Amino acid sequence: MAEQLEFFPVPSPCRGICQSDERGYCRGCMRSREERFHWQTLSDAQKQEVIRLCRQRMLRKLRATKAVPPEDPEQPSLF
Repeated sequence: MAEQLEFFPVPSPCRGICQSDERGYCRGCMRSREERFHWQTLSDAQKQEVIRLCRQRMLRKLRATKAVPPEDPEQPSLF
């Protein structure tokens, strides 16, 4: 498959929050340690793939945190 030409470099997804979560992903950008260390050596297509994976990881994490029902209702029932 031919690689699409990019007119602009793919920017790093780094947000300056460089802490690893319990699974080893950065809390800011959701990249793995290897993805962060090798970012400069990746091709544009590989960088796009890493960004796609990061979006999936973030969505998965958001779904997992929202799936937990609140323990106490915000407003008590009137009945």
